[in-house]
Amino acid sequence: MKVLGLISGTSHDGIDACMVEFKSSGALLEAKVLATAAKKYSPELRNSIIEALPPNQTTIEAVCRLDTYIGQEFGALAKELVAEFGPVDLVSSHGQTVFHLVEESLVLGTLQLGQPAWIAASAGASVISDVRIQDIVSGGQGAPIVPILDLLVLGGSKGTTGSLNLGGIANVTVIKDSTVVTAFDTGPASALIDALVLKYDLHPAGFDLDGLIAASGTIHQELLGVLLSDPYYCLPGPKSTGKELFHVGYFEKAMGELGLEISAEDQLATATELTAQTVSDAVSAYDLDSLVAAGGGIGNKTLIRAIEQKTGLSIQTFSDYGIDADYKEALAMALIGWLSIHNHSGTLSNATGAKNPPILGRLTPGPEGYVLPTENTSFPSSMVIHGG
Repeated sequence: MKVLGLISGTSHDGIDACMVEFKSSGALLEAKVLATAAKKYSPELRNSIIEALPPNQTTIEAVCRLDTYIGQEFGALAKELVAEFGPVDLVSSHGQTVFHLVEESLVLGTLQLGQPAWIAASAGASVISDVRIQDIVSGGQGAPIVPILDLLVLGGSKGTTGSLNLGGIANVTVIKDSTVVTAFDTGPASALIDALVLKYDLHPAGFDLDGLIAASGTIHQELLGVLLSDPYYCLPGPKSTGKELFHVGYFEKAMGELGLEISAEDQLATATELTAQTVSDAVSAYDLDSLVAAGGGIGNKTLIRAIEQKTGLSIQTFSDYGIDADYKEALAMALIGWLSIHNHSGTLSNATGAKNPPILGRLTPGPEGYVLPTENTSFPSSMVIHGG
């Protein structure tokens, strides 16, 4: 079965895609990566997304427009890939998260935009979307949802393995004895770093390329102490967060408490240290033997060095397991689509807190209607990736 996974993460800069052919052989699931692609949002759309995100205010009209335009851009990328690499049986689209509603550690809702009907029309296939809400209804956090991929790929590793995703928000999955021990959002990864780069126009790319800007600054220990005092870090897992909390206004508030003038470079150095420290603190209780990372943050050499120094671990990447680390989440979306269409759950109780891990997503028909698989499959216990 060919599935196209699509996602835009909390960095909200564009779309990642991974086209995968899945073959089920009993407990083993084989995933052949046929194509990967990344496409930046148009400047107008990215600006509209930023304007709608906290701490900014927005309107219902703006949300409706975003749902349409994001869906159209997701659909355009799907159409390009189908034209080049052939039709798919299913598209699994995460969409763009614009709000994750958390009150006193309880997740009440989540909103991902990118109207799936536009994607279905462009791709010529049915679309699984809205993949987080079923977990929330089942008592879970709705995040993180990549631990199912972590378990299937890393479950056979020796000792205790940590899987670290460094997107806008950082999350970690801890695996021991082929079981997910825990998984949760540790706090910001690139969310505050990128926000500061944009605020001060520090780099045309909109992010700290290779971590060079942070490396040129000095960590402001007093500011770091204020940032580390946030109650989120003391909460037990499972827990999840987002840019509703970790945005540029959050950082500005912390600086305001000190009443100090701090250079942009020092702010960036401090934000980078915050990510490294909170990741290290989060995994310190699990005595990890290895740490495997993915996400855009792995390109930030200053951040990676800081995490390695604090944890005492040499970070591997998912490239060592057959998939370009930049496309791990897109592959996870394809996997979730395959699981859902075969009536398998896509989350884990120890990862999200869901009492009965559910089948994820809702299905939008393609031009040919609902094309459902005819074969029966068992839930896989491992997955091998080819061609990534």
